[in-house]
Amino acid sequence: MRPDEIEKQSFQIIEEEAGPHRFSAQQWPIVRRVIHTTADFEYLQTMRFHPDAVSAGIEAIHGGQTVITDTNMARVGIRDRDLQRYGVAARCFIQDPQIHRIAQQQKTTRAAAAVDAAVEAMNGGIYVIGNAPTALMRLIELIQKGLAHPALVIGLPVGFVNAAESKTALAGIDTPYITNSGRKGGSNVAASVVNALVLLAAQPS
Repeated sequence: MRPDEIEKQSFQIIEEEAGPHRFSAQQWPIVRRVIHTTADFEYLQTMRFHPDAVSAGIEAIHGGQTVITDTNMARVGIRDRDLQRYGVAARCFIQDPQIHRIAQQQKTTRAAAAVDAAVEAMNGGIYVIGNAPTALMRLIELIQKGLAHPALVIGLPVGFVNAAESKTALAGIDTPYITNSGRKGGSNVAASVVNALVLLAAQPS
């Protein structure tokens, strides 16, 4: 089978097994792709969307705004070729040597320090977190202080320490977000959300 045939059949299986669901016509392609990426139907119960999340993400993509990821794994999982149609760059600050030095000096994580470094670049763009709860907590703090202004936060960190708590905190802010409840997530999940948004952005309005 060709890759496109496998994907089509996979989506058909997901549609059949998912059955009726609570997601809107714009939200469902995102949730479906998350399930396709993970083979985990629990996301049917756990995915959470700010009411303006999908429209904010599509608008940011159409506007050529930057997509920033917390890990290189998430960045390489995003379809760069599709983003480039809109002049969108996907960036990750985590490997910058200066970030490492700042994290050591401030006794924080590189992921959190990278959020501070990306404040200007994220304005009007999409910040994507699939790994580090510390990055999400720092981003929420900066947003609440009026220091960071992303158009959309994709917050899907995975883990046992503050992953669920950081996502609960994200769901309590006014900035558009896409997240889930609980410990599950990951860079591949976060990248799949961006890829789904890019496909939605390409559809006729």
